[in-house]
Amino acid sequence: MPLTILYAEDNRPVSDAACDLLESEGWRVELSADGNAALNKLAGAFDYDLLLLDNDLPGASGVELARYARNLRCYRRTPIIMLSARDCEEEAKRAGVDLFLRKPDGMWMLVESIRRLIE
Repeated sequence: MPLTILYAEDNRPVSDAACDLLESEGWRVELSADGNAALNKLAGAFDYDLLLLDNDLPGASGVELARYARNLRCYRRTPIIMLSARDCEEEAKRAGVDLFLRKPDGMWMLVESIRRLIE
């Protein structure tokens, strides 16, 4: 089974580039363009192997998504990566994010970071 990633990102060019990169690794990516849609997916019956969250989203923020996920039994140990251009690393870590990557430079470390987290 390929790795399944829930990716919450509202910037279409960024999400397209990241999805292409992740899918080229053979991973399955499910995209949510806003935080509320991502919340609904987290509450659904499907369990994701990794959560990749932008913080600045319409609806629920990435920090709110991480907090919500960590309160669900099925996501207590699921790796969570936050990608953000905003300086919110401390807040993200307190919410349960495993790794914070700064946009745009962090995009270059995404695949390597995911491999490290899932091993």
